[in-house]
Amino acid sequence: MFRTHMMREDGVEQATLVRRPVEDQSTLQHRENMVPLQTRSRETALGQYPPVELSSEEIELLAEIATGVTTEVAARHLELSARTLRRRIRNICDVLGVNTPIEAVVWAARRQLI
Repeated sequence: MFRTHMMREDGVEQATLVRRPVEDQSTLQHRENMVPLQTRSRETALGQYPPVELSSEEIELLAEIATGVTTEVAARHLELSARTLRRRIRNICDVLGVNTPIEAVVWAARRQLI
């Protein structure tokens, strides 16, 4: 593949990927052997996830965050300090392997925990 650039009528540069035809099959097979295999299994891609244990308090915390309230409001509802709530959210994110509280909420929602 190679990239071509062209200017649209409105002056915006646009890049396009173009495939070159493969001359012989041996070249194609050589390239396929060089491509690393994906590490995720097909089952994971289709929605069967490895088990991760979350406590009922952690699930309750994610459900509270999912309502869209601020950290301070969620902390008051859960009778925690805002700092403790932020620390627990960070720990949940670490356990789940996600980067943000939003990703943690999405993770829990996809598994119908909240």
